[in-house]
Amino acid sequence: MNAPVFASIAGRPEVSHAEMANAIRFLAIDAVEKAKSGHPGMPMGMADVATVLFTRFLKFDPADPAWPDRDRFVLSAGHGSMLLYALLHLTGYEGVTLDELKAFRQWGSKTPGHPEYGYTAGVETTTGPLGQGIATAVGMALAERLMHARFGGDFVDHFTYVIAGDGCLMEGLSHEAISLAGHLRLNRLIVLFDDNEISIDGATSLSCSDDQLLRFRASGWSASRIDGHDPAAVAAAIEQARHSDRPSLIACRTVIGFGAPNRQGTEKAHGAPLGADEIEKARDALSWPHAPFEVPHAVRDAWREAGSRGHEARRAWIERTRRPQSGERSAFHDALNRNLPCGYTDAMARIRSRFGSDQPNIATRQASQLVIDTIAEALPNLLGGSADLTHSNLTKAKTHRSVGSSAFAGNYVHYGVREHAMAAAMNGIALHGGFIPYGGTFLTFADYSRPAIRLAALMGVRVIHVMTHDSIGLGEDGPTHQPVEHLAALRAIPNLLVFRPGDAIETAEAWDCALRAKAGPSVLCLSRQGLPAFRNAADDTNRVALGAYVVVEPEGGRDVTLIATGSEVAIVMQAAKLLAADNVRAAVVSAPCFELFRRQSRDYRADVLGRAPRIGVEAAVEGEWARWLGDSGEFVGMTGFGASAPAEVLYRKFGITAEAVATRALQAIARSRMVAAV
Repeated sequence: MNAPVFASIAGRPEVSHAEMANAIRFLAIDAVEKAKSGHPGMPMGMADVATVLFTRFLKFDPADPAWPDRDRFVLSAGHGSMLLYALLHLTGYEGVTLDELKAFRQWGSKTPGHPEYGYTAGVETTTGPLGQGIATAVGMALAERLMHARFGGDFVDHFTYVIAGDGCLMEGLSHEAISLAGHLRLNRLIVLFDDNEISIDGATSLSCSDDQLLRFRASGWSASRIDGHDPAAVAAAIEQARHSDRPSLIACRTVIGFGAPNRQGTEKAHGAPLGADEIEKARDALSWPHAPFEVPHAVRDAWREAGSRGHEARRAWIERTRRPQSGERSAFHDALNRNLPCGYTDAMARIRSRFGSDQPNIATRQASQLVIDTIAEALPNLLGGSADLTHSNLTKAKTHRSVGSSAFAGNYVHYGVREHAMAAAMNGIALHGGFIPYGGTFLTFADYSRPAIRLAALMGVRVIHVMTHDSIGLGEDGPTHQPVEHLAALRAIPNLLVFRPGDAIETAEAWDCALRAKAGPSVLCLSRQGLPAFRNAADDTNRVALGAYVVVEPEGGRDVTLIATGSEVAIVMQAAKLLAADNVRAAVVSAPCFELFRRQSRDYRADVLGRAPRIGVEAAVEGEWARWLGDSGEFVGMTGFGASAPAEVLYRKFGITAEAVATRALQAIARSRMVAAV
């Protein structure tokens, strides 16, 4: 093996590539062994590749992990997290101490089982669900190209590197992601494939016979295969990829569990500690006679020198970006600032005022497009897109220009029929910084996007999903396209705001909430059919931000409270009028966001819900409604799938009408009075 040495400090013993790679291997081995849990095989196999990448190519500075022009490194094969933690520790990231490595997978440590964004310095994205890392990296690489087109190479000039395994490439998401990246020719994206031919069940030949190089080439990538244990070959391949005009796959043929004589090359090295006996044999085989967690000073110094290598590059970047005119410099930092500019507040106020005065009877997807048209110019970092449903989702502003392989100055991405890749790429765009991404599809296809939405919620990143055709109200397309369980499923995800606005004003307010939610993603569930306005005016109060609020409060107290979301608010408004004709006092509550309502004070929630019997109405399955309705409440909605018919027929056939709501309200009132009498 061609083994370079690292000896740039006078008087320090020469340190070989093998010694530096072995430091990674044995920190991983020892941490997994101490935890009695983890995955040592991948860090042992990819240590050579990672050593070359971090010592010769990766542009980073542990002193400033958030430096905007750093290279991004994504460990898509997140189960091999000790590879990353060892690298972060060895290169000098503050907080990733030796004690943290010893606390691998333990409560409160900075070294959880899979890398978590926002928790450990140097971790660019949460990974572990296979395929998510490589798809998120596509978004990072896209954001780099978009920012480069806007601000030039002095401000933005970096690469996105990924280590991915067989599992990442088997996941269907990977095909969506590599297809999108190849189409856009994201040449700053380099994937290092841990080509060890082993998965949990055994040899990959048990389940997969794909030619990955041909597959990537068919999607517009450059692709090559090398010996992943030959540092010279690794370096040459990375250098070539850095000059490619397209994204690159480097298949690194490695041995899983490299150095463990009885486990290397087998599935036994994948997901369990090696055991004391095998570890001792590995120490002998790799000439590493050091105690657990011990790294020789010379090796540690060589790694720290590699970690400091990017310090001058960062200082040069700071000096370079001080030279341009202040306007350009300000625009760059404004793009990275997660706060909304003053111009946005004025633009949102205008569209809310317009909706308040015009009282439009339009679909909330149409209202959403009017909002986007209004705020787009005030938010130059708003990046739109759709999964091949632009003209149905109505997500493209009049001022938006399409992004393409030779048009990175655009601000609208045509993601194609790739809902999952769109959601994951938007996570990467948000993580990279510089943009607020939003993307559209139908609500029923939230199932395709859900794993990436869940990760956005886990990471706490601002991503906005515009999901139209939100109920049986879409009509004739039938039950395959009519979402009934999706609202309940999305509401079950922690830290995800799910909005279902009931008219144009609520749509604007939902957008405002989503844009201001800097610590988590949002889903806007929007109607296909027109909805009448029920708010008389748009004042300065964003009522959607309360989660639920009283629209109609009858004089003299309540006999019943009617609660609805989205298109069903109009239905309960009509039901309240029918009840009023029978001298029944019905309050009407709009509840566009359960999650925000849950955050309000107990007293506020009690005032909104009242003491009278409650009727909940939503053209979906019941889900969380029971919490808000109480034991005496009634739910009017769906108990199964929809059907193919015009929307008005479906609402009538499934019993979601003003008359049905009024009848259920009278029944609930009667039961309540009987109980009170007893």
